[in-house]
Amino acid sequence: MNWLQKIMTPRARTQSSNGGKGKVPEGVWEKCGGCGTVLYRPELERNLMVCPKCGYHHNIEARARLEAFLDEGSTQELWASMEPTDPLKFRDSKKYRDRIVAAQKSTGEKDALLAMSGKLKGRPLMAVAFEFAYMGGSMGSVVGEKFTRAAEKALADKSALVCFSATGGARMQEALFSLMQMAKTSAALARLRDAGVPYISVLTHPTTGGVSASLGMLGDINVAEPKALIGFAGPRVIEQTVRETLPEGFQRSEFLVEHGAIDLIVDRREMRDKLAELLGILMKAPRAA
Repeated sequence: MNWLQKIMTPRARTQSSNGGKGKVPEGVWEKCGGCGTVLYRPELERNLMVCPKCGYHHNIEARARLEAFLDEGSTQELWASMEPTDPLKFRDSKKYRDRIVAAQKSTGEKDALLAMSGKLKGRPLMAVAFEFAYMGGSMGSVVGEKFTRAAEKALADKSALVCFSATGGARMQEALFSLMQMAKTSAALARLRDAGVPYISVLTHPTTGGVSASLGMLGDINVAEPKALIGFAGPRVIEQTVRETLPEGFQRSEFLVEHGAIDLIVDRREMRDKLAELLGILMKAPRAA
């Protein structure tokens, strides 16, 4: 035992003998995917999963997103009991039924879309959000049905609809049942448009596949979070198909807004204020204070 170990507390001495590796509770620290800074997880959550150092937007749970976006105390979850079935008895490397059970257990959600009614700066609103951790936020029958019901409720209440997308696209395990949701949700949005009810689509990282080809890009205003990956197929698939080298970052939100594919980029921490302002304009109402 050297002189330094002699003056250490027994606990510090034990940690020192273990290479200085004390037992840190799991989930307390998280490394930023942008700048590499090790962040205190509770602080990151308070900042809506945005790195306070570099502004990198980490994935955020759908429930946390909606609860932070809508006015506190105004939210009501709708159609919470809806969950997928397995009419095709589909099986790839696993049974679809087993994938559903695993996704429900890991996320605590019945399916990949949450729907809530509430208020934004005092204005009634319908809001939906994709849970990417649930099978990649894929759109199956339940997701399509909940989105359509949300659009129909927004139409009946004459309140705006806001959707936060984070998805890999259509759910392959539901085959044509999944692809049908592209037409179903698009038709519901057409009815909103005809009635003059605003729909704002917020594209978060990532938004791809059948969702980007339907409800994702049909907003009266299409908003994106910074550096979000947005597109139909992935970059490698496109390059292999066209056999050309494409511009770096051509599917990122910054490239898309520069070329007119989306309308604007909004930091997650400013989303409430910006969307309240936009809805005030779209609904021809006084701007919220």
